[in-house]
Amino acid sequence: MRLERKTAIVTGGASGFGEGIVRKFVAEGARVMIADLNSQGAQALADELGAQTIAQTVNVAQDKDVKMMIDAAIGAFGHIDILINNAGTTHLPTPLDEISEADFDKVFAVNCKSVYLTAKHCVPLFKAQGSGAILNVASTAGVSPRPRLSWYNASKGWMNTATKSMAVELAPLGIRVNAINPVAGETPLLKSFMGEDTPEVRAKFLSTIPLGRFSLPEDMGNAACYLCSDEASMVTGVCMEVDGGRCI
Repeated sequence: MRLERKTAIVTGGASGFGEGIVRKFVAEGARVMIADLNSQGAQALADELGAQTIAQTVNVAQDKDVKMMIDAAIGAFGHIDILINNAGTTHLPTPLDEISEADFDKVFAVNCKSVYLTAKHCVPLFKAQGSGAILNVASTAGVSPRPRLSWYNASKGWMNTATKSMAVELAPLGIRVNAINPVAGETPLLKSFMGEDTPEVRAKFLSTIPLGRFSLPEDMGNAACYLCSDEASMVTGVCMEVDGGRCI
């Protein structure tokens, strides 16, 4: 029970890596807000996992939604210990000069602006209590970029740099900030990353991962649990690759 008596918000928590983090945190004793644009999915997961969880509908790119999310978490839990910025999106594999402005804006709103907005509303609470852990779910795409995903790659590189900058500024205040960099996994975004989901495309993608498999939600849950637990009290500013060796 490494997260007993801890409270957490997980954005994008209704599916994929976010769901894996939610399940692990609940198993380790945390109370968790499952925050997602997919309100039905968030509520269904909360109903399954029981009293340790609550569901919250949120568009992480909207200031008013993020404020409502933070206020709802305080109302339900009394305080917040852990913030997981997991919600994310991508554009389809496309030459960089052919990505539409709308797709570009959406990627940076969901992947980058959301980190600013959650910090705007949650960091003051962490400062007041002198503690807190923030985990940003970035991607190996921000470390070892792939062709035709240029603006998605850039948004995840932004998250890694933001993580280090936040960490060095907030460390004296007792707030830790880390990131995890998963390789593509069995999540709803997998088909979008690959362009198409066929055995041939999967085999080609898997050939670039030395351990020979995709990231699983459980992998992200395990890594997130360590980085957000007191076991990692001396760890901040780390962008941990959880990628089966993809970035070697």
